[in-house]
Amino acid sequence: MKLHINGQRVDVPDTIRTVVELLEHFDLSDKMLVVEHNAAILHKEDHAGAELAEGHKIEIVHFVGGG
Repeated sequence: MKLHINGQRVDVPDTIRTVVELLEHFDLSDKMLVVEHNAAILHKEDHAGAELAEGHKIEIVHFVGGG
């Protein structure tokens, strides 16, 4: 399946059906982040119910610490 992730077209396995599965695929499920799905910001509790389909647009912003 082809998704637009952070402005780039990305192929992901067809077995990935939800935002939570996408985050697990990219090893981001334990990170503090914000996900936008087709221009709507998702609350973390909504990741599992947010279904993905061909061409959907995803923006993922994760936070890093530094000093």
